[in-house]
Amino acid sequence: MQSFLQFNPTRLWFGQDQVEQLQQELGTNGKRVLLVYGGGSIKKNGVYDAVMEQLTHMQAEVFEMSGVEPNPRLNTVRKGIDICRDKQIELILAVGGGSVIDCVKAISVGVYYDGDVWDIVTRKAVPHKALPFGTVLTLAATGSEMNNISVITHWEKNEKRGWSSPFAYPAFSILDPTYTYSVPMDQTVYGIVDMMSHVLEQYFHLTENTPMIDRFMESVLLTVIEAAPKLLADLNSYEHRATIMYAGTTAFNGLLSSGTDGGDWASHQIEHGLSAVYDIPHGGGLGIVFPNWMKHCAEEDPSRMKKLAMAVFGIDPSDKMDHEIALEGIDALRSFWNSLGAPNRLGDYGIDDSRIEELVHKSFMKDKVGQYKMMTRETVRDILIRSLA
Repeated sequence: MQSFLQFNPTRLWFGQDQVEQLQQELGTNGKRVLLVYGGGSIKKNGVYDAVMEQLTHMQAEVFEMSGVEPNPRLNTVRKGIDICRDKQIELILAVGGGSVIDCVKAISVGVYYDGDVWDIVTRKAVPHKALPFGTVLTLAATGSEMNNISVITHWEKNEKRGWSSPFAYPAFSILDPTYTYSVPMDQTVYGIVDMMSHVLEQYFHLTENTPMIDRFMESVLLTVIEAAPKLLADLNSYEHRATIMYAGTTAFNGLLSSGTDGGDWASHQIEHGLSAVYDIPHGGGLGIVFPNWMKHCAEEDPSRMKKLAMAVFGIDPSDKMDHEIALEGIDALRSFWNSLGAPNRLGDYGIDDSRIEELVHKSFMKDKVGQYKMMTRETVRDILIRSLA
């Protein structure tokens, strides 16, 4: 285990009716509020009214920006920055899922940056200040409600970039599982795949002597595997919505990488290229790519795949080679995601091999791809080809 600092400044308010805590948070952070949300579903499911009731009670001056895309775009971030500057916003409130929160993170740091916020996203510039922001979560998936990571798409360049900053933590996040009741089946599935992928990316690390963190990760995966089918059978179950919601937060709030090298995020980088070019759901892309990445890596070193197979999927190792155990575990993961309704090939989105080289190039927007196993252009191409059908 490596030395580490464990720190997370986000105040997490979890449970039914916790939206009432907005009154306390506004008293701390300011009352000129930019309310940011997506396509308007929050106005249909009652979340908008619940939030506005609290803001009105506190006599907040509210400005709104709607229309944040599922893969939030740079132009939308720029629009939000202009509003914040023009209206002298004191607090940004993201009401939605990870895409809305990621957009708000970029707005918050962009307000105090003199250049184009894309410089921060591409790590050419480092933010030194940010406008305070909070979140009201409506979709369990990304964990963005309690971390400092954001992903923004430059659609004109077909580039999707992840970035982070100590200034990009939400000041507070409100998680009411009832606010996820209206999330449709497919989006619920994509969220489950996304949060499991976050755990798995961290699980594939190279640090020795990490039994406690490994078991933390295995327990999150086991919990999701147990709860997910029950939730899909009853989308209005508070019990199962709450379990999945908190699992999504725990999967990516920094806890699970404590004392490790952080894991391997190659699958996310490959998927970012896919959704930058084809604008597919992030969780859908991960459901396709991740098992193929695992199979590719298992050919060289099946040790962590074997451990996962036995600890999480209950694969019996008797009379089997390590590679065989690993493949059974990978197949079990694929079968589980398929049982939920996740896609298993790029062809499900109408994607063929016509832009493979472009997708390979998009995967290498950073200096390197992979850590558990370093990827080359040839290995990324192999994973993409495996993912076609």
